[in-house]
Amino acid sequence: MTGKTKKSKTPQAIQNQQAGFLKQIEKLPDPYALSQALMHAYEQSQPVLQKLSETLSQSIVKTEIAAPPPDPLNVTGAFLDLISAVSADPAKHIEMQLAHSQKITELLAGSIKKFYGEESHPVIEPAKGDRRFRDEEWTESALFDFIKQYYLLANDYVRHSIEQTEGIAPQEKEKLKFVSRLLMEALSPSNFILTNPEVLKETIKTGGENLIHGLKNLSHDLERGDGELKISTTNYDAFKLGENIAVTPGAVVFENEMMQLLQYEPSSKKVFTKPLLIIPPWINKYYILDLKPESSYIKWAVDQGHTVFCISWVNPDKKLSKKTFSDYMKDGLLAALDQIQSITKQEDCNVVGYCLGGTLLATTMAYLSVLKQEKRIASASFLTTLIDFEHAGDMKFFLDDAQIESMEKNMKERGVLEARELQRTFSLLRANDLIWSFVVNNYLMGKEPFPFDLLYWNDDSTNMPAAMHIYYLKNMYRDNLLAVPGGLEIDGIKIDIRKIKTPCYFLSTREDHIAPWESTYKTTQMVSGPKVFTLAASGHIAGVINPPSKQKYCYWSAEKTPKDPEQWFKSAQETQGSWWPHWQAWIETLGDEKTDARPIKNSIEPAPGRYVKKSA
Repeated sequence: MTGKTKKSKTPQAIQNQQAGFLKQIEKLPDPYALSQALMHAYEQSQPVLQKLSETLSQSIVKTEIAAPPPDPLNVTGAFLDLISAVSADPAKHIEMQLAHSQKITELLAGSIKKFYGEESHPVIEPAKGDRRFRDEEWTESALFDFIKQYYLLANDYVRHSIEQTEGIAPQEKEKLKFVSRLLMEALSPSNFILTNPEVLKETIKTGGENLIHGLKNLSHDLERGDGELKISTTNYDAFKLGENIAVTPGAVVFENEMMQLLQYEPSSKKVFTKPLLIIPPWINKYYILDLKPESSYIKWAVDQGHTVFCISWVNPDKKLSKKTFSDYMKDGLLAALDQIQSITKQEDCNVVGYCLGGTLLATTMAYLSVLKQEKRIASASFLTTLIDFEHAGDMKFFLDDAQIESMEKNMKERGVLEARELQRTFSLLRANDLIWSFVVNNYLMGKEPFPFDLLYWNDDSTNMPAAMHIYYLKNMYRDNLLAVPGGLEIDGIKIDIRKIKTPCYFLSTREDHIAPWESTYKTTQMVSGPKVFTLAASGHIAGVINPPSKQKYCYWSAEKTPKDPEQWFKSAQETQGSWWPHWQAWIETLGDEKTDARPIKNSIEPAPGRYVKKSA
């Protein structure tokens, strides 16, 4: 009986293996240099650690600490359902575990090859755009490549296990996936000193000074949050409203307790007859649309020949706790329309509503249609706006009955939903970008955050009146009544979105985690008038604030709006660059003449006004 004899390796192959192994050893951090750096950091950071301890102690003394809810995302029930489902079908999960084990075995084999300088192919790779593993060592070092892939396989296994488990309600399954994603993002090897090659290199290079600076940054952020960790995401001293952001020339021409109305100076001798009103969301401040001049949508609209007005909402306190959604409509949008008509002597107006501002716009249009006043709005543009909240993105995970009840109790005591709570929620939706990337940069690398106007705006958040916010959460997010004809009633008028016959432009973004584009698309099937739907690349903010000068991203457009959003996408044409010129071309198709530019006549104070400067 004969058998195949295994070929022995040639001396050259053995030499190549040895060279490859030595090369991989050289890539590993020098243990002596690392230990010296860590010891230096520990010794030199004692004053900072003492200050940290004092800050936390003072915070505990002066703050009444309430026990946090044991299950803030109300996921216990879903987790028990998962355990029950796994117990009911153990064979299926054993099969998934075996498949996962097989991938781990492949990873080990590939990593051993890589350690010896042999060619190996990754079992799994990071998703496109995942910046956690961009340092070259995550790929070139066999050790850190193994750590990275092991983590990604675990991440993939957890997600796949939840997806493949039967017997769990779809909404509960999505909640489990969301919570598990948060947990796995927190456990990423990039978040820890000893498993992040970039941090290790910086620690050895600086002798541990990066960690000392990181502790100082941590201490500063605790002080900034008055004992609560408030991670710095930008250089806050680099920006000042009215000086280098929100600088488009204009003035406050009207104000009430709910808002200031801004009018902007024309930049051309002739302007369109119909003025343009912008309604930003009151979850954030309006100047997301007026950041630096080169990225300001407001300045760009002025330069196209529009007489631009914009609402700057008040940052409410407890005195406004009883303000309702109806108050935002009457003292906000309708009051603005009255003032614009008085100022311009023009009976109709083009209106742009962004996010929650668009939800208010649609509600108001349906309200005006019953009053036979729908012609006050000549056209409506909805930017990333939800009307049908059935599938309202990741925000839904924070808004089941138990969470709303807890939120309502807290708001009744304070009168508002505090800005920090909203900000914390939005940060969790994009934890890798808005939490962990800054933990690594600020505290592990010991660097200062980059001065970024958009993140300055993101941190300049606002409160929400208790009565309005509970109404919004219950009637729209939870019960989805705005999508039901007559489901909502304001001042005895039943709201029916189908009554909107005004020309509408819908702008959504493909990677929107707050207002998913398939959900925003549904509004095209509700309104009765002519409509255009456009889909921009990127997300809820970057996809909207995308000036033509940057030549960034792309958008998709199509003439028809079939019922199925995927069918629309298949028929849509992709165009490189900003959607802004496409919107301007649409506005011009509606027909409008030019008139002499309208200078500001009655100024209360220069833009950006007082209201936007009030911090939470």
